[in-house]
Amino acid sequence: MPTIESVAPVKVKNILYLTDFSKPSEAALQYAITCGRGFGAKVHALHILIPEPLIYSTPGLTALAIQAEDEKAHAEMQRIDSELSGLQHVTSVERGIEVWPAVQEAIQEEDIDLIILGTHGRTGAEKLLLGSVAEEIFRRSPVPVLTIGPGVRPSIHNGARFHRVLFATDFSPESLAAAPYALSLAQQNQSHLVLLTVMHKPGPLDDSDLRLFEVSVAEAISRLYEIVPKGANFEFPPEVAVEYGEPADGIVEFAKLHGADLIVMGVRDAAGRLGAATHLERATAHKVVAHARCPVLTVRG
Repeated sequence: MPTIESVAPVKVKNILYLTDFSKPSEAALQYAITCGRGFGAKVHALHILIPEPLIYSTPGLTALAIQAEDEKAHAEMQRIDSELSGLQHVTSVERGIEVWPAVQEAIQEEDIDLIILGTHGRTGAEKLLLGSVAEEIFRRSPVPVLTIGPGVRPSIHNGARFHRVLFATDFSPESLAAAPYALSLAQQNQSHLVLLTVMHKPGPLDDSDLRLFEVSVAEAISRLYEIVPKGANFEFPPEVAVEYGEPADGIVEFAKLHGADLIVMGVRDAAGRLGAATHLERATAHKVVAHARCPVLTVRG
């Protein structure tokens, strides 16, 4: 298993805040504001106008529809601009056929370090940031993505400071890619750090199976401790936990019961297309984001 030699601080100079002006996006805006202040970062607020076929079905109405869409989007963005007052920020409205190309361009041109977005947690939606598009972003993004799901409590953010960080891993290289961020954020925030793995619940065990199971649990605990570099200084000693059950449910429930205000996870690359990830791989990250009561930071492995 790859080891982390030291804990490098997370530096965030440019935040990309994506919005479709929905309620989830409004919730994410508060995190963009507090993270911008906490990190001393510049916030780049971006709305991407995606053509709606029904609006453009009548040629004579196309020009009017485009004008109305533009006016509405710019009016909404002016409101966001006022809410970002006091922070270094820029706002922009762009047109595009798909969301990801515009996001990718913004990441490259603005030297983005962190993306913040909100999601309804649903799949199959066509509009920006609703379910499947949000997942495409966090699986394609080369920078960490902070996703604010529908279950996140509005009062949980606190000046970009997180007091209890939960790092969830299945020990795959993809999941371990997020470990440096969890460790660094825990150090910077002087917060509690918990490292968690969720094992599938075994069926009835005889004596020999039970001994093997106990060995596997002990090995998992040892591997969790190995993730933390020797000599790393934390305000509180890192804790480890092994839970049993379906991974996504286990992560969400553990975070809820132990008061985590940030979940950190590594995710597999979309490999060109989102459908390239297996159903199980997609389901875990998506379900955690959709049901967690705290923000989820995903890092592509």
